[in-house]
Amino acid sequence: MNKLKDRSPITDHQLPNTENNFALIGAAGYIAVRHMKAINETGNTLVAALDKNDSVGIIDSYFPNADFFTEFERFDRHIDKLSRTDKKIDYVSICTPNYLHDSHIRFALKREADAICEKPLVLNPWNVDALEEVENETGHRLFNILQLRLHPSIIALKEKIKRGEKNKIYDIDLTYITSRGHWYFASWKAQIEKSGGIATNIGIHFFDMLIWIFGQVKKNIVHVSEPKRAAGFLQLENANIRWYLSVDAEALPDEIKSKGQRTFRSITIEGKEIEFSDGFTDLHTRSYEQIIANKGFGLAEARPSIEIAYAIRNSNPVGLVGDYHPFALKKIEYHPFLKNNSL
Repeated sequence: MNKLKDRSPITDHQLPNTENNFALIGAAGYIAVRHMKAINETGNTLVAALDKNDSVGIIDSYFPNADFFTEFERFDRHIDKLSRTDKKIDYVSICTPNYLHDSHIRFALKREADAICEKPLVLNPWNVDALEEVENETGHRLFNILQLRLHPSIIALKEKIKRGEKNKIYDIDLTYITSRGHWYFASWKAQIEKSGGIATNIGIHFFDMLIWIFGQVKKNIVHVSEPKRAAGFLQLENANIRWYLSVDAEALPDEIKSKGQRTFRSITIEGKEIEFSDGFTDLHTRSYEQIIANKGFGLAEARPSIEIAYAIRNSNPVGLVGDYHPFALKKIEYHPFLKNNSL
């Protein structure tokens, strides 16, 4: 029997008065602090946290009384003990490496809590099907953080496209360069079986946003797939998209380098830049507001971008032919140990 709760969209910012208890897995990761902040700003409590690394002093800024564990077994036992008290966990927030999401989501649901997971929700489309079965078995939900869908500029763009010319095919360039140092290639992020590669690591939220606005995928071509960059072409129902993703600082435009900036984010539609550089600071809090009101984004919303990233990861690049992103022409230098590794 399907015991899932109502999935209708949120219509306002009204939150329930009940305070919820949270657990957090992956407390030492850089994204975890956004979740701590969101739990705090929505009037809830972080009761327990887990990470194999103990550099988690940031917890004191939000929840100094939270219990902390470096071993999963002790964390699991603690969550079980809390299940028989008034501190029973209502939500488990998951900020772990991508390949662990599936397991940690299952843990949360089977511990009778809802799960809140960073993107990518999982790495493979069939994982989505399996998690849907666990949702139905447990009656608990999992929610994916798809914060670009809550960005005011992106919402305005969606409304503009909706009001625009019917059946119009828009020409779009997506460029995202977020510089990473040598540490990146020594971490799990550079292991494709653990991260899903660059398209998954840094591109999946953009793919989700574009599908949300311009419709489902009709064609997916990969031009370049390398350790530091990937590029390709997506044909959606209402858009032709050239995309370029990179973690290489040398790929940054000269004007960005001259400002000392290490990130470049650009979306142009019909040659016109869409401005969405600001407005990111409270998007996790907005996501938590919706989730606590049981109106967050779940498996159905997460699936299309997972399918895109999976297809990119398993495609053979065609090279610089057809309609490719101009940034793909730039030459990239690699250390010898990276030359034969493709992401």
